[in-house]
Amino acid sequence: MRLLTALCVGLVAAAISGWPARAQDTDDWLTLYAVNIYRTGHKAPFGTGVYLGNGVVLTAAHVSGLALWRWPLVGIAGLELPTTIIKDGHFHRADLELLGIDERQLPVSLALRRMPLCQEPASPGQPVIVATPKGVTRSRVVPPDDLKSRVPPRYRSAIVFVPGSGNSGSGVFAANKKCLLGLVTRRIMGGNGDDDEKKAPIIAKYFIPASEIAAFIPPSVKF
Repeated sequence: MRLLTALCVGLVAAAISGWPARAQDTDDWLTLYAVNIYRTGHKAPFGTGVYLGNGVVLTAAHVSGLALWRWPLVGIAGLELPTTIIKDGHFHRADLELLGIDERQLPVSLALRRMPLCQEPASPGQPVIVATPKGVTRSRVVPPDDLKSRVPPRYRSAIVFVPGSGNSGSGVFAANKKCLLGLVTRRIMGGNGDDDEKKAPIIAKYFIPASEIAAFIPPSVKF
C-alpha cells in the first residue's frame, strides 16, 4: 500500500512540532505495561505486547504465532513467564491474541496495576504515546481522509510513523488519558507507487482500535 511521500513529510512534521523535550520523561511510566513476546525456541523477542492487568496480556496474533504450537513466553519485570491461551485470533479472523500469565510471580507494584481500554474513539490529530519495553515515543493519529486514496477503510486507524516507535504488538495510549487506544499491527508504506516496496518509506502505522479489542475480549475476562 502506498501513499505520497509528501504526506510523510507533513505528517511527521505535525507529529513532532511543538512538543516539549521533557514530555517523554513523564510518559515513561507506560513502559511498565509494555512486554516482550518470545516464541518457544527463540532467544530474541518476536514482538511486543501490553499487560492489561490481572494476568492478562494483549498482543498481535502474528507476533505470538499460532499459540497452540508456539507456546509464547511473556517478558515482563525482568522475568520470562509461560503463558496460557485465553483467546487466539487466528481462529476469529482477528490479528489479536490474549495470553494469560501467573500474576503471583509479578512484583506487587505491577500485579496490582490495570490498564483500561479507552471508551472514546481516536480523533484526527489526537496526541498518542507508543510504548515498548525499551521506551516511549509520541505521535499523532492520522486523519482518515489523508489515507483514503491508498488504504482500504479497515486500515485507516493509524498513527504517524516516528523513528523509534514500536512495531507489531506495541500499545498506543491516549496521551491525555490513562487508557489504551489501540494496538499496532502493521506498517503503512509511502512512495509514488513505482518504488521498490522494500525501499519505500514507512509513513504511518495501523493500529487496531480499542473498540475492536473490547469486542474481541471475552466477557469472562476481567482486568
